[in-house]
Amino acid sequence: MTEKVMEEKVMDKIKIGIVGYGNLGRGAQLSIGQNDDMELCAIFTRRPVESVKPVDVSVPVIPLEDVLAWKGKIDVMILCGGSATDLPVQSPQLAADFNIIDSYDNHTNIPAHYEAVDEAAKSGGTLGMISGGWDPGLFSLLRLYGEVVLPVGETYTFWGKGVSQGHSDVIRRIEGVKGAVQYTIPQESAMERARAGEGSELTPRQKHLRDCYVVVEEGSDRESIRETIVNIPYYYADYDTKITFVSEEELERDHGGMPHGGFVIRSGQTGEKGHQELMEFSVKLDSNPEFTASVLVCYARALYRLSKKGRKGAITPLDIAPSLLSPKSGEELRKALL
Repeated sequence: MTEKVMEEKVMDKIKIGIVGYGNLGRGAQLSIGQNDDMELCAIFTRRPVESVKPVDVSVPVIPLEDVLAWKGKIDVMILCGGSATDLPVQSPQLAADFNIIDSYDNHTNIPAHYEAVDEAAKSGGTLGMISGGWDPGLFSLLRLYGEVVLPVGETYTFWGKGVSQGHSDVIRRIEGVKGAVQYTIPQESAMERARAGEGSELTPRQKHLRDCYVVVEEGSDRESIRETIVNIPYYYADYDTKITFVSEEELERDHGGMPHGGFVIRSGQTGEKGHQELMEFSVKLDSNPEFTASVLVCYARALYRLSKKGRKGAITPLDIAPSLLSPKSGEELRKALL
């Protein structure tokens, strides 16, 4: 390869920015390093920049308040904040000036979040993808495939066993809470009913258990914190929730990992005789944030391609053709995957 061609390939790389550098942001940096057509240009943070230690220390860490100085220098911003309070503010704000992708996962509020990002992106002439990741995200696609292939049937989604970053983050934001981890646990009996096509009446409470491990600040009222948790709408109020108060040492020793997983099950009937058909997709993850970040990164590629074609406004994983996620050409994909 000539030096000129090498230079052109470097210039063609998709320029990525990361906003927020917790577990998800770190996972995004690692994933970008596995994709030769991308480069991480900068990490943006609300924290003191000296407290952020990137995997690749050559990447500049920039105060988020200075982000507009990078307008025109970033092709896609990957937003790695939480869905409870960060993304509802950051996604519309940044979509006014950058192509953005987020992993907003409050399913009930997704329509409102979409509208906010759509308005900002159309005003700024940008493209904003919301709710990337594996659920919402990959699981959303599987729910769609199940419904259209088996129109007579029911779809069921089960999460876990694993750590939910969003649900854990909601607990950590409660006054008096020093640390928390929440495990989502699917009920086996409910899953078997779903596979048999007998789960149409299953309630959220019957499908999942919320198992929480919480560290409180000294002098905090544990019972008040317990009541606050179990009554949080959308996240805990509709589920049986187990809360165990632990020390910081116990939380770090026994609950420091980030495993997760889940299932999408579509049970339906085909033909005149009502033959029972079952579609099932599952993931089992050692690192929820690294896997979620990997999904965001491949969708950033699709977002970049669509923006180059003039697409503007908000989109979701449901709006993106699968081939746009891959760095391979259509010819390569047809040969290898069809």
